[in-house]
Amino acid sequence: MKHYVLFLEFSDSYEARRPEFRDAHLTKAWAAAERGELILAGALTDPLDTGIILFRADSPAVVKRFVREDAYVNNGVVRSWRIREWATVVGEGATEKVYPAA
Repeated sequence: MKHYVLFLEFSDSYEARRPEFRDAHLTKAWAAAERGELILAGALTDPLDTGIILFRADSPAVVKRFVREDAYVNNGVVRSWRIREWATVVGEGATEKVYPAA
C-alpha cells in the first residue's frame, strides 16, 4: 500500500457554490473512509483555496476513481486537481518506515 495526496484547487466561486454539492461530496468521502481508502481530508484556509485528501491504496486508480465521481469536480467547484504519490517514512501510519542507522 502507498499514500497518495489529492490536491483540489478550488474555483473562485467555491464558497458560494460549495453548499449545493457538499452533501454529495461528503457522502462519497465518508464512504471512501469507511473502505479504508481515504485517511484524512479537508481544506487549507486563509486563503480558502485548496483541498487536500490523503488516500492509502495499491495504486492511484483509487484516487482517480474518486475524482471522476466527485460532485465538486464534476460541477466546477474545483478548477483543477492533481495526484501525488507520497513516500511516508516516519510515523505510525507510514507505509515504508525508515529508522535512523544504529
